[in-house]
Amino acid sequence: MGVRVPPPVVPTGGTVEATEDPGTSGVRREDLRDVLRSTPARLVTFGVILTILLLVSAVASATAVDQRQDTHDRLLESTEPLAYAAQNLYSALSVADAAAVTGFISGGLEPEEVRDRYLRAVSEASEYLVVAATGLTDADATTVHHLTEIGRLLPVYTGTIETARANHRVGNPVGAAYLGEASHLMQTELLPAAQELHSRGVAAVEATQRAAVRPPWLAIGLLIVTVAALGATHIVVSRISHRALNPGLLVAIGATGLALCWLLFAGLASSSATEQAIEHGAEPLATLTQGRIVAQQSRTAETLLLARRDTSGVYDTTFGENMTLLGDILDRYAGSAEPVAGRDTVEVARAAREAWLNSHRRTVDALGRGDYAAATVLAVGPGPGESTTQFAALDTALRDSIVATRTELRDNEFRASRTLLGLAPATLVLLGVALLGVWLGLRPRLKEYR
Repeated sequence: MGVRVPPPVVPTGGTVEATEDPGTSGVRREDLRDVLRSTPARLVTFGVILTILLLVSAVASATAVDQRQDTHDRLLESTEPLAYAAQNLYSALSVADAAAVTGFISGGLEPEEVRDRYLRAVSEASEYLVVAATGLTDADATTVHHLTEIGRLLPVYTGTIETARANHRVGNPVGAAYLGEASHLMQTELLPAAQELHSRGVAAVEATQRAAVRPPWLAIGLLIVTVAALGATHIVVSRISHRALNPGLLVAIGATGLALCWLLFAGLASSSATEQAIEHGAEPLATLTQGRIVAQQSRTAETLLLARRDTSGVYDTTFGENMTLLGDILDRYAGSAEPVAGRDTVEVARAAREAWLNSHRRTVDALGRGDYAAATVLAVGPGPGESTTQFAALDTALRDSIVATRTELRDNEFRASRTLLGLAPATLVLLGVALLGVWLGLRPRLKEYR
C-alpha cells in the first residue's frame, strides 16, 4: 500500500518562494552562445567591424590630407615669404650703410647716384620691415622683438646719418664721428637683428618642409587593413551564401581600393615634389643667401677700411675671411653634381669675385703707401675695373640666382599642394560609398535568416 505524501503547509499570510532549476541558467547561456555563433550574428559583427574601420580610415585620411595641404599652403603664403622678406631686409640695410659710408669717402659733395642708392635702400628696408611683420602671432615673440628693435633703431640710424651729412657738407670734422656712430649702430644692432630674423625664417621653412615630406603612412596603413578586411569578409560571406560574388561588398572593396590608390600615389607625388623643393630650392637658396650676406659684409668692411683709414689690418682681415668663405660657397654650388637653378649666374658671380679681389688688393696697396685718393677711386669709383662695379656685378648675379632657386622652391611646393587638391573630400565620399556597400551587401544575407 502506497504512502500518501501530504501537501506542503503554507503559513498564513506567507508566500511560496520559487526555486529555479539549476539547469535553466546553463541552458540560457548555451542558447546565447548559439546565437552569438550563429550566421546572422557573425554577419552583424563583420558589418560593425568594417564600419569602424571605414570611419576611422575616413577620418585619418581626410585629416592627414588636410594637414598636409595646410602645411604647403602655409609655407607658400607666409613662412617662405617672411624668410625672403627678412633676407631682403638685411640686404637693404647693408646697402644703405655701404652707400652712406661711400658718400663720405667719395670726397667733396656726395655723388647723387650714391645718395639715391642710400635713400632707395632705406625705403626698401622700411617696406620689407612691414612685410616681415605681416601675419605674426604672439607665439613669434622673438621675431616680434627683433622687428621691433629694427623699427625703433632705423630712424635713429637715419637721423644720425643726416647729422653726419650736414656736418660733412660744411666741413665740420665731427661729421666723421657721427658717421662712425651710425655705422656702429648698424653693424652691432640692426644687421645682427636682421640676420637673426633671416636665420629663423630659414629654420621655419626647413621645419615646415620636413613636416610635409613624409607620406601619410598611418592613413595608408589603415586603408590597406580595411581593404584586406573587406576582401576577407567577401570570401566568408560568399561561402556562407554559396554565391561567388556579393555586389555590395565588391563596391565597397572597389571604392576603398580607389581611395587607397589615390592617397598612395598623391601622397608619394606630394612627398617627391617636396623633396625636389628642398634639394633644388630651399637648400641652394639658403646657401646663396648666405653668400650674398657675406658679400655685403665684405663690401661694408672694404668701405669702412677707407672711411676710418684703418692701418691695423682689422677690416682687411675681415674682408679676406669673408671673401674666402664666399669663394667656398660659390665653388660648392657651382661644383654640385645635381642640376641646380641659377648655375649660370653663379659663374658670373665667381668671375666678379675674382675681379673684385684684384681691385681690393690694389686698394690696400695704395692705402699702404699713403695714396688715399687712389685707394678711394679704386674702392668707390665708377670705373669698370674698380670695386664698386665688381661688387655690383657680384651682388646682381647672386640676387638673380636667389630668384631662380626661390622660383624652383615655390614651383615644387605648389605642385606638392596641387597633387592633394580635392583628395580629402573625395576620400570621404569614396569611403562613404564603401560603407553603404557593406550594409547593402550584408542586408540580403541577414534577411535570409528571418
